[in-house]
Amino acid sequence: MWILALWLLPLLCKFSLAGLPPKPENISCIFYFDRNLTCTWSPEKETNDTSYTVRMTYSYGKSSCTVNATEASCSFPSYCAIAPDNCSVEVEAQNNDGKAISAITYWDLSSIVKTEPPIILSVNPISNRMFQIRWEPWEKIHVFPLTCMIQFRTVNSSHWTEVNLEDCERVFNLTGLQAFTQYVLALRFRFSDSRYWSKWSKEETRMTMEEVPHVLDLWRILEPADVNGDRKVLLLWKKARGAPVLEKTFGYNIQYSAENSTNVTEINSITTQHYELLLLGQTHCVSVTSFNSLGKSQEAILRIPDAHEETFQCINGMQAYIAEPLLVVNWQSSIPEVDTWIVEWIPETAESKFPALCWESVSRVTNWTIEQDKLEPFTCYNISVYPVLGHHVGEPYSIQAYAKEKAPTSGPNTTVNNIGLKTAVVTWKEIPKSIRNGFIHNYTIFYQAEGGKKLSKTVNSHTLQYDLESLTRRTSYTVSVMASTRAGGTIGSSINFKTSSISVFEIVLLTTLIGGGLLLLSIKTVTFGLRKPNSRLTHLCCPDVPNPAESSLATWFGDDFKKKSNMKETENSGNTEDQVLKPCPVPADLTDKLVVNFENFLEVVSTAEAGKGQESVLGGEANEYVTSPSRADCPPGKSFKEPSVLTEAASEDCHSRTPGMAEETYSELDNQPLPSCQSPGLEPPCEERAQNPYLKNSVTTREFLMHENIPEYSKGEI
Repeated sequence: MWILALWLLPLLCKFSLAGLPPKPENISCIFYFDRNLTCTWSPEKETNDTSYTVRMTYSYGKSSCTVNATEASCSFPSYCAIAPDNCSVEVEAQNNDGKAISAITYWDLSSIVKTEPPIILSVNPISNRMFQIRWEPWEKIHVFPLTCMIQFRTVNSSHWTEVNLEDCERVFNLTGLQAFTQYVLALRFRFSDSRYWSKWSKEETRMTMEEVPHVLDLWRILEPADVNGDRKVLLLWKKARGAPVLEKTFGYNIQYSAENSTNVTEINSITTQHYELLLLGQTHCVSVTSFNSLGKSQEAILRIPDAHEETFQCINGMQAYIAEPLLVVNWQSSIPEVDTWIVEWIPETAESKFPALCWESVSRVTNWTIEQDKLEPFTCYNISVYPVLGHHVGEPYSIQAYAKEKAPTSGPNTTVNNIGLKTAVVTWKEIPKSIRNGFIHNYTIFYQAEGGKKLSKTVNSHTLQYDLESLTRRTSYTVSVMASTRAGGTIGSSINFKTSSISVFEIVLLTTLIGGGLLLLSIKTVTFGLRKPNSRLTHLCCPDVPNPAESSLATWFGDDFKKKSNMKETENSGNTEDQVLKPCPVPADLTDKLVVNFENFLEVVSTAEAGKGQESVLGGEANEYVTSPSRADCPPGKSFKEPSVLTEAASEDCHSRTPGMAEETYSELDNQPLPSCQSPGLEPPCEERAQNPYLKNSVTTREFLMHENIPEYSKGEI
């Protein structure tokens, strides 16, 4: 029994403690000057039957004050809290089950005092860079040291500048401002020992006093020089960065002169911020000043070099990147002395530099930033940086950049060439810059066989064609190309093509085999045809040449010619050997000469007979100089294939004789005996000289048989 009682006792105690209110903790107090002392604690009230009793001692423990509360906060009246003083605070929570008391906390009222926002009585500009501010607290504070904080900004800016003022007086000066600029100001303060600031006062807007204008930023656009070195120069100027926004300027004055010259040209009272000069072919110095009612600014000087002068280089590299919401440009310089730079930026699509060109001067840094919203989105800009050392301008360094990118407006135009069995070449054109909307980083080629899986290949931005391999023969494919920027890609139009069923090599091989077979068949057919002596192909390729030895010329002259021939053959039968011509070398052109002389002979005889009206030289028979091989005088079927025999009528000396050679030749031939059936027999040519191929294959030289009745004058003419 006792063991059971000991086991139940802790449980009963636990149930009894569960109904007590939570102990107040984290007590915090703020002393609102001349109003009250407000304290809060935790935890927050959990049940409706919980109440709080807060006891405070003040006047360094001599007095006390008690406040009842139903929430986790309470306020003591102002007569219980008067700074400076030290107080103690204790909180007791109570409900139907019991009480819970917090730990005692101690507070220095001077360290937790908080006041109402101050009142700005006046803000007066006492110079072009300073305001005098007069203010006072909302409460009546006389003996406590105060600390003030003032914040200010220009009217068009959202950035506040804060300035702490220790031991703040009711009247103080705010310096370091810009002349003729509107400012917005606000003030707050606290007790020097307090941790709590008052709220900000009501904002006040004032403008500083005007002063002479600030020095200008000066730049130029150089036109190409003519043959004499003269060129136009467009001067540009504007307010320098940091100059007062509301700065008044009545006009601008320009002075320029050749370098090292005392002759100065001055142009006054220009109201625009640009002016065009025509400078002769030498270096010039140009200065621009602005002026208002208080005076003129300092000179902005720029040196315009000769057209042929070489400028210095100092920029080694440049990078551009996006850092939301800015476009940032960095560069590296090799000359530390250069601390001023001119940055130019212009859209690539601009037709001329002015007025599309924008520029800005940068000092003591090697980077430049601009808000993306100030540039056209999806437009390529050419950005150039010029180093400026003193009045000398160096060689620029340029780069391209986009303030904002997106996918191209349209994809590239695609073509397919060199289609083979398993290969094809895909070619595409660059997208025009006006629709790229960013830098092209890569191209992706998509291709898919009919009914097959879609495949892709990615190449870099410099590649404009790709060889597709491992395709299927006689298969239709669809191909397209996607151009991608950092922001996305756009696919161009699709192209359909079909791989070949046979390759060029196979066509050439097949053509070669068929052509070679036909050629061999043709050669075999021709060879077989030429082997037959009487075939048509043999007569076509090797026609028969008439043999003069078997000529029917003897039959043309009738019986008289035969009788004379027989008589001469009888008379000379005893000395036949003496009448035979001795073999001798035959000139190469003998055949041609004989034919020509014979033709001349026929022409002379024909002319003579026509003039005299006489009968034919052959004794009344018709003159027939050419007869058809098919004449009745020639036996039908007679072959002329026997080799011809050449009558060598003269030696090599015959070529050098006079025209009388023809008469001697005919006389000599007339005295030679003629066989009854053939021409006089001739011996072969001399052994010392080979037979002429021309004479061997050409028409054999004919013998001319002279009739005995031919008049003597005719023979002489021959």
